[in-house]
Amino acid sequence: MSRCGGKSGSMRFLLWAVLAVLAAACASIGRPEGGERDETPPVFVRSDPAPGATNAKNTRLTAYFDENVQLEDAFTKVVVSPAQKTPPTVTANGRRVTVELRDTLLDSTTYTIDFADAIKDLNEGNILDGFALDFSTGPTIDTLRISGVVLQAENLEPAQGMLVGVYSNLSDTAITTLPMERIARTNQLGQFTIRNLPYGEYRIFAVNDVNRDYHWDRSEDIAFFDDTVVPSVVDFEVTDTLYSSEGADSLNVRQGIRFLPNDILLTWFNENYKPHYLADYKRPARRQITLNFGAPLDSLPQVTIVDGAPGAGRDISEWALVQENATRDSLLYWISDPQVLAADSLRLNVRYQKTDTLDQLVWTNDTLRFFFRDPKKKEKKKKKDDEPKFTVDSITGDTVFIDPDREYISISAKSGNPQDLGKPLLIEMSLPLERLDSSAVHLQAMVDTVWNDIPFTMRPDSVGPLLLSRVDAKWEPGGKYKFTIDSLAATSIYGPWNKKFEHQFTLKQPEDYANLKVDLPGLDSLQVVVELLSTADVPVMRGVKAPGKTSAEIRLINPGKYFMRLFIDDNLNGKWDTGSMSGSVQPEEVYYFAKNLNLKKNWDVTQEWDIYELPVDAQKPYAIKKNKPKLKRGEKAPSDGNEEEEDEFGGNQFGGYGNDGFGGNRGGMGGRGGFQRNNQSGLRAR
Repeated sequence: MSRCGGKSGSMRFLLWAVLAVLAAACASIGRPEGGERDETPPVFVRSDPAPGATNAKNTRLTAYFDENVQLEDAFTKVVVSPAQKTPPTVTANGRRVTVELRDTLLDSTTYTIDFADAIKDLNEGNILDGFALDFSTGPTIDTLRISGVVLQAENLEPAQGMLVGVYSNLSDTAITTLPMERIARTNQLGQFTIRNLPYGEYRIFAVNDVNRDYHWDRSEDIAFFDDTVVPSVVDFEVTDTLYSSEGADSLNVRQGIRFLPNDILLTWFNENYKPHYLADYKRPARRQITLNFGAPLDSLPQVTIVDGAPGAGRDISEWALVQENATRDSLLYWISDPQVLAADSLRLNVRYQKTDTLDQLVWTNDTLRFFFRDPKKKEKKKKKDDEPKFTVDSITGDTVFIDPDREYISISAKSGNPQDLGKPLLIEMSLPLERLDSSAVHLQAMVDTVWNDIPFTMRPDSVGPLLLSRVDAKWEPGGKYKFTIDSLAATSIYGPWNKKFEHQFTLKQPEDYANLKVDLPGLDSLQVVVELLSTADVPVMRGVKAPGKTSAEIRLINPGKYFMRLFIDDNLNGKWDTGSMSGSVQPEEVYYFAKNLNLKKNWDVTQEWDIYELPVDAQKPYAIKKNKPKLKRGEKAPSDGNEEEEDEFGGNQFGGYGNDGFGGNRGGMGGRGGFQRNNQSGLRAR
């Protein structure tokens, strides 16, 4: 009995143990473990028609992938070559992408559908970059390619989404009258590959094709290559490193092909052509009228009052003062005549130059109405403790009551405090002046705690002569100064005068600044303008290296972090000049220093800069790029220029389907870019 009973007890214990384990397992509800994050783009499986198909007649193409995919901005990114008059329909559904061509297919023509970076997987958004498919409506298919990069000429920004195309018609007028024969679009790095070219001689252009007519209009951005090119194919050896499961490596050499040229550098510019026309006109205040034009004016418009208005027939110079902006395309007129000023409505005849349909400037007349009505004034509640205030007229010596409701000329100093060395004191008035009593304007320097008058000059500033004045003197570094305009010294064209204005300021010391000397080997015979840039890529200071010199100097730099670029000043005018298509003139060449400069107080820095040390496309620091390429998940942005950037063009950035005519391979550029100017390393530029 005991043996039988013991065996039964053991069985019961085992049963309860199993049930307990099962219950624990059921009660333990957790999140299932996932695998590694998917970081690979979709893989192309097949297409209908197949890549490289000949005698194809169907206007619909469907590509299949190994996972669900989505499209991003397909209307802009997907390009069909030859260019289509009617944009194709591109859709994604599950694992397939469908392209419906809506133009009639041409006979015996090779078609390319370049998806650029529009395709990515549905879950993680991994981008399939450089993917393209091709087919031919004839018995053969063209396979040659041209590759390169497009940068903005003025600041070396990668041109994203710019149209690049070729012409076998070598006429200078082809780009303005005919659609491009084969096209591609630049990716986020500015790179392009024009595929499926027949053998021949071509001219290459890049265009910001705003109106989608596949050629250049004068107001659009443009880049052109100086020489014609003939695409070709060369054989080369590819060395692969293979790794065994044990970690041992071995080299495998195989034959590959490279499509040339694959190093075309195009730098786009805009001719800054703007048609002349009257953009708008307003009367923003009773005293002001404005005329805004589409382009800078060669001469001021002729403005007269129309019959029936006050002072009919009078030219505007008799009853208003004009204030021009820096680009002379915006005019502000201050109405000075009381009779004209009082009129709520003005009809003016404006005669100005306008661009006609033949792109010629012709004189035209517009009759314009300017209307203004004063808003209702709100009554101000007077405070009980308000007391009358008085001042003394600096000329007559009379005591004058200061009316708190009266308008006064507002005066301000625009130079800041402390004031920078080498710069004038800038004084701004709120209204144009009729007179300024020079005897009531004083500049004093503190000497041994005593303010002493010192000589100075005060004259209208060239930037805004109507309202802005500059005060020049023999400034002493570290000196303390006081600039004063006595009350009633200034009278505006409207009668109001000023309250007393006083501005005390101190000049900086030389040791508050840094000085920079930039040595430029190999550029002795050229004039070079070196620009110091803010962290927003905006020029803040500059220095010029004249022909025959070896360096440029920039002095009195406020401490901080800067970047640097230069341009070759071919015409010696001291400013960067854009290109011209009519004269086949390239824009002046621009180069960037690849690192930032941390300049500190009382530092004298000498920096050598070999502008040819890095390829042009690898020079601009990542920190100040506006068109930054998208980083992959987990990828860190390059440093602000103290370290070299990541290899943007290396490895298999655009690989995936080899050189068989339908996959990646953005021209096999490899390395760190490799795009230099014409005169360097024999590589092609522009």
